[in-house]
Amino acid sequence: MEILHSAIAILGAILLIIKFRIDPVISLLVACVYLGLATGLGADGTVEQITGGFGEIMAEVGLLIGFGVLIGALLHAMGTFNDLVGILATRVGKRLPYAMAGTLATIFPSIYVDVQVVLAAPMAKESAPAVDRRLGLPWMAGALGIGIFSGYVFVVPGLAAVAVAGLMDVPLGTYLLYGLPIGLATALITTFLFRLILGRGFWNAETDIDPDAVIVDDRPHSETEDVPLAESAARLPLVVRLLPILVPLVLIASGAIAQVADVSHPVLDFLGDANMALFIGLLIAFTMVRRSLGADGVGKVLTAGFHTTGEILLVTGVGGSLGAVIAESGMQDTLKELFSADENASVIVSILLAWFIAAVLHFAIGSVSVGAITAAGIISPVVGSLGVDPVVIALAIASGAMFALHVNSNFFWMFSTLLELSTKGSLKTLTMATSLGALVSLPLVFVASLVAAL
Repeated sequence: MEILHSAIAILGAILLIIKFRIDPVISLLVACVYLGLATGLGADGTVEQITGGFGEIMAEVGLLIGFGVLIGALLHAMGTFNDLVGILATRVGKRLPYAMAGTLATIFPSIYVDVQVVLAAPMAKESAPAVDRRLGLPWMAGALGIGIFSGYVFVVPGLAAVAVAGLMDVPLGTYLLYGLPIGLATALITTFLFRLILGRGFWNAETDIDPDAVIVDDRPHSETEDVPLAESAARLPLVVRLLPILVPLVLIASGAIAQVADVSHPVLDFLGDANMALFIGLLIAFTMVRRSLGADGVGKVLTAGFHTTGEILLVTGVGGSLGAVIAESGMQDTLKELFSADENASVIVSILLAWFIAAVLHFAIGSVSVGAITAAGIISPVVGSLGVDPVVIALAIASGAMFALHVNSNFFWMFSTLLELSTKGSLKTLTMATSLGALVSLPLVFVASLVAAL
């Protein structure tokens, strides 16, 4: 019954948001209350999971969101993204979505997905018209989503990749050897197929872009983006203005690599923490803009960032509440009883089973990493008797864990707000792209099974 009630809660929330245009925060809370009461958590238990899930998500990503959005606002005030987009449009042109998807999948998987989206979303928005006047925004959004999660699940040191490899006793080097080409191919192929889907009338700007965004020159702009230009800072070399992004990326990547190499040092651990790394980036950006605009000018820029931050934090936290209620409802135990790996299953059946378990868990729980980790925990006890290389089963779990990222994910709401998409627009971009990526990567896992069997 937990599965049925979870499905009702999720579909009900989507219906309330899209059909009846009820605010996502209210719709998600209604879903939380229904699911908690329907699955026997009781009034106190339901409230406990709602508040606990909200607090847990805020502890994990609250500062990341705040620092990331403020860095974006300060970079916008320096004209950084406009100049960067101009250079990319000249050198990459219409291939920019592929460049973004491939880069996010292979170069930055060590960065938390929440950090990646808050740093990359502004560039995706700014560059959209240069890619395609009509379909640039959804194409860039889809490329952004699949690029982030292809790296997250397939490429070490992505969090989900490292976790699944560890649970399945797969050496990280082996996982990287198989996962890197699959992650890159998934990102690029999905970006291509997604563009074909968009070209068939799938996108409707009138309903798929946030109605509160102001449309200027065929692209959405938030009213809060009307901030002063830091002219002297804008004259700095582009690479200098990109330091608020580059420095945190280097610090976080260094910390992740050190962790994988089992190297520990207090200073490296401190600076490599994502919260501290982004705070350092914020200080760099703040110093640049403060010298150009003064206290009042930088205050206006930060005020615009705070306005956006509050909106993202609230809807992200409530998304975490729904995930907590679903997890507490007994969903994981129910699925574990329903799906047990058959020791005599063929390679194809074993791969499909692993993929399906991970897909269902992610769809229900709303977390790619939790879905992948839970699926690995269910399958790992019997993986040795399946007659399939463990790395293949691990890759199948990673593939399925990407499927259909939707409204019960806090990332979904961050993505939606940062790119100024409506809920329907985010379902058409992020949900569609990750679903397509899960399907695209599945045959690649079958190919990997043939290679592993040699």
